[in-house]
Amino acid sequence: MAKDRFGRNIHYLRISLTDRCNLRCVYCMPEDMTFRPNAELMQDDEILTLTRLFANLGIDKIRLTGGEPTLRKNVVEIVRGISETEGIKSVSMTTNGLLLSRLAQPLADAGLERVNISIDTLEPEKFKRLTRWGKVNEVLEGINAAEDAGLTPVKLNAVIVTGYNESDVVPLAGLTQEHPWQVRFIEMMPFAGATEFQLTQTVTAAQVQKEVEDAYGTLEVVNNGKLDGEARLFKIKDGIGDVGFISSVTSPFCASCTRARLTADGILRMCLLREKEIDLLTPLRAGASMEELRELILEAVWMKPWGHGLADGTIPLNRTMSEIGG
Repeated sequence: MAKDRFGRNIHYLRISLTDRCNLRCVYCMPEDMTFRPNAELMQDDEILTLTRLFANLGIDKIRLTGGEPTLRKNVVEIVRGISETEGIKSVSMTTNGLLLSRLAQPLADAGLERVNISIDTLEPEKFKRLTRWGKVNEVLEGINAAEDAGLTPVKLNAVIVTGYNESDVVPLAGLTQEHPWQVRFIEMMPFAGATEFQLTQTVTAAQVQKEVEDAYGTLEVVNNGKLDGEARLFKIKDGIGDVGFISSVTSPFCASCTRARLTADGILRMCLLREKEIDLLTPLRAGASMEELRELILEAVWMKPWGHGLADGTIPLNRTMSEIGG
């Protein structure tokens, strides 16, 4: 297993399948966003080659992201290839859910185990305002399809934005009273593309938690407060699901980070909120040996930063969120 210089075992890789998306969320990208030509992105065989290489280095957990990963051509076969890779124990996906009504079962059959689905409001008009193009009923259909396909536990990701969906905190958290879902409130993080918006309209995890507790009473801590991935989990009294809070900005969890990210254009990024990157696709296409690529990865892992620099005003501006892969 690859370790960084702080002794963290890096075993979790997030692979972006595309920078494209079928939404234009106000906190993520401009409406006139342009995307890279397909030829500049990793091809199917390149994704699987790099997956095998990472698996040989101890990566055993893969999350597929985007952009919107379900837009990727051959996504089901890519999932099958990754899930059949020796050493890979877990394959999951972060998605906006719009295409899951038809893809959830094929993805599950191919080896996908779980999904995180983004949904910031349950109100149709507000959803369209936040996403610019989206229909919330299609996301809800996707959530139900994911549950029916066994992609559980279904995790719902919500970003609360000042002036857009503060009033949706309580109804979103309330979903856990009747469904075995995990509703996770994520602090908005600053990136290129919508930086000023992200900096000025953030609602903190603590503010969201207070709103939930004002409505439902003191929350019950789950798992003695131990993080579930990035989320600290709680239960509403008599609820069957969990409410989670991800405080990436105000209370970062960098000390326990075991993640790396591979962008859709084959760039290895060891911290979501740092600009340092290592190009793997160019040397792969130039004929680099697996040993040469292995050394590039191990060097990058070793130099993984301790954490982000948001507290010092360091904001990553070389890529938008959709170009990194969440």
